[in-house]
Amino acid sequence: MAGLTASLDPARLTVAVERVFSVLRQGNPPNDISLTAASTIWRLQREGPRKLTDLALAEGVTQPAMTQLVQRLEREGLVVRSADPTDRRVVLIEVTPAGIELLERRRAVRAEHLAALMQDMSEEDQALIAAALPALERMAGD
Repeated sequence: MAGLTASLDPARLTVAVERVFSVLRQGNPPNDISLTAASTIWRLQREGPRKLTDLALAEGVTQPAMTQLVQRLEREGLVVRSADPTDRRVVLIEVTPAGIELLERRRAVRAEHLAALMQDMSEEDQALIAAALPALERMAGD
């Protein structure tokens, strides 16, 4: 196993991931939301309602930036604010069905774009990518 780790060049992986991300962005639906907005909605979907301060920390942005983002997402009907059932003074942000639907549509459009690109790949390359998916998902914290 040590030989495999030694052959994995983190700099090369970084470049490859950045380039794949760039290719994915080219397949974004029209009028797409920002990466931080999508990540915030995804986090709320996955983890449930969160305090604004917790969202800002988790997304690596300032609290004022998260406040602006949440206000925009709220205007667009993608998130709502609600009172914490255990402490009515605390405001929680939660994703709406429209927010979940937007994420699902966004993923479907990106997946379709990526599938079209993969059609030109050899079966061997497709198999290698498929084999790497579990490790990539673990690395991403899934």
